[in-house]
Amino acid sequence: MREQRHPGDHFPPLLERPQRSWQRLLVDSLLAFFAAALVTAVIYTFALYPRIPNISLLYLLVVLALASTRGLYAAVLTSVLAFLFFDYFLVQPLYSLTVNRFEEWLALFVFLTAAIITGQMTNALRRQADEARRRERETRILYDLVRAANHEEDFQHQLAIVTQAVVQVFAPWGVCDCVLLLPDEQSRLEVLASAQTPRERFRLSSDEQATAAWVMANGQAAELHDVPLEGHGPYGRGLRATLQSSLRGWGRRRYARLLPLKTGERVLGVLLLLMEETEWPHLGKARTRQPRLNGASAVLEGPFFSAFLDQAAAIIERARLRREGLQLELLRQTDALRTALLSSVSHDLRTPLASIKAAASSLLQEDIVWDEESRRSFALTIEREADRLNRLVENLLDMSRIEGGALKPEKEWYPLDELIHDVLLQLQPLLQQRLVQVDLEEDLPPVPVDYLQLSQVLTNLIENAVRHTPASSPIEISARRCKGYVQVSVADRGPGIPPADLERIFDKFYRVRRAGSPGSGSGRAGGTGLGLAVCKGLIEAHGGHIWAENRRGGGAVFHFTLPLSDHESQTAGEQAEAAAAAPGATIPATWPVQAPASREEAAESNNLAQVGKREQREEEQPLS
Repeated sequence: MREQRHPGDHFPPLLERPQRSWQRLLVDSLLAFFAAALVTAVIYTFALYPRIPNISLLYLLVVLALASTRGLYAAVLTSVLAFLFFDYFLVQPLYSLTVNRFEEWLALFVFLTAAIITGQMTNALRRQADEARRRERETRILYDLVRAANHEEDFQHQLAIVTQAVVQVFAPWGVCDCVLLLPDEQSRLEVLASAQTPRERFRLSSDEQATAAWVMANGQAAELHDVPLEGHGPYGRGLRATLQSSLRGWGRRRYARLLPLKTGERVLGVLLLLMEETEWPHLGKARTRQPRLNGASAVLEGPFFSAFLDQAAAIIERARLRREGLQLELLRQTDALRTALLSSVSHDLRTPLASIKAAASSLLQEDIVWDEESRRSFALTIEREADRLNRLVENLLDMSRIEGGALKPEKEWYPLDELIHDVLLQLQPLLQQRLVQVDLEEDLPPVPVDYLQLSQVLTNLIENAVRHTPASSPIEISARRCKGYVQVSVADRGPGIPPADLERIFDKFYRVRRAGSPGSGSGRAGGTGLGLAVCKGLIEAHGGHIWAENRRGGGAVFHFTLPLSDHESQTAGEQAEAAAAAPGATIPATWPVQAPASREEAAESNNLAQVGKREQREEEQPLS
């Protein structure tokens, strides 16, 4: 589970809450007085003047210190106090502001001027340094914001990072909560992210919803008080209405500030700031009900806060473009699948239909007398191509049921050797005289499978091997038991599978492109591209897994697993250990095998029963 980020750990406040002006003036005045008095006391106590004529430079050190730490007011006040203290306590006549000598007046005047100029220059340098630090701090905050947002992949997590960063950074300016509203499919604004309140629990009042809708429609900022609502700031002036905010119930008086999120002229959403009003207890009730609009408005309308709005808008715009890109890609893939389906199915339908049509037309020609062998050949052609059509239709129906979730295996315990034998009997017209090697492990237990579905899997895999290998190439079928499952493999000695296609050959309508194909002689392998996709869906419906590999020496092998019950897996494990210790643990066989007539009749009757079962199941399972 992804650990949730806490932007407060990474985004420090923009600056500390500034002191009240009267407090700062009082502190600066006291510091200036005591600093000037301290230097004067040191000079007076040790009688440093007039023994050291330039001892007044000590005052300049104090002026520099206060100018660099407290500002211009403290530096100028210290300069004036130093001028007065020096004249009163150190210049003859003592304890009087009277100066008898012109040289002393000139020295005092030069000292005062130098102190004030030094204080101003030092204060200017301090302001430049503060501005540089402020810009560096803002740049660092924005960099961390962008990095944290880009690190997240979830859209709502990205928006949550922005809202929490706004609260953490601008909390000194009265921001208590930040909520991001976006329109849904019905153009109704809904809460997508909230910094302090879980989005599921956040509820907007009717007035707040109306105000947010107005901001969304007009692209202008607005503030919601218990007084008339006005469009505010550089976004324009507009809306005037008397609204009552639902924020009154918070215990402390607050107001809402709503800002549009824009990209160009397009409004993507609304940022709702829940602000706390400034309280001035020492100024009386007349001032306590006025919101802090001067400092907060200057900050929230400045370029730094606009960067937060731009970042939120960029996240929303990227998500929209990504969503539209996915929709376009989905449409493209759908169109490609439709084209592939039409081309594949039309080709695979037209070819057997043409063969059936040609064979049937030949049989119906009355001017030609066909011998028994020719009639049998035409009948076998019709049967073979009809089976091919039937397999194609079955693949289409199975794929439709797999995608619709309507295909559920009806498992029965069935021996794999008999099932493989039945499939090979059914495919004898396709295999003709091709060599099929069957290698089954001894004492292979019955497996709980759906006979029809597993027969379809083996049929598709064998047909795939026939299509991609020369007529003289053998096909190998093997099965072995493992702990908890049985693994079945179908291997061939064809050209193999390109490594880049190993992960995609089980995709629907995907066909391997190669320079030449034994079956087709074209650059694209034959078939509809449905057979392996159906195999994957059927095996996974049985709780198994299917994959493909290339063989050493050339060729490909397809493996699939079928799970056993707990009792059977334990028994199979015990039997596997005994079989591994005994010689001759496998029973090789070669197809075609001359089976007895009773076996063929049994297989034929079994096939008829399975056909009836398939028809009954197709009636019970509707297509998706």
